[in-house]
Amino acid sequence: MAILLGVMTSLLLIVGGTVTVAQQPTQQPTQNCDPAYPTDLAGNKICIPSPPPDLDCKDITYRQFVVLDPDPHNFDSDKDGIGCEGEQR
Repeated sequence: MAILLGVMTSLLLIVGGTVTVAQQPTQQPTQNCDPAYPTDLAGNKICIPSPPPDLDCKDITYRQFVVLDPDPHNFDSDKDGIGCEGEQR
């Protein structure tokens, strides 16, 4: 007889008096977030996927966010480190 118990971020499996602990990851895997676009201007983490496909500001919901080199989507047309500023949705 096996008993399966979820405890916080660990998983306990008790089989015939033996306890096995399997550690579960605490963070969700990244969704191919491009490191060139780490946060909005308030410091909140954002996720814009790496190409392909090539995205334009009209293709994403974020506005005025930090852009680091190499800026693969060319969101920072004036090269001031801020992406999709002044762009309409």
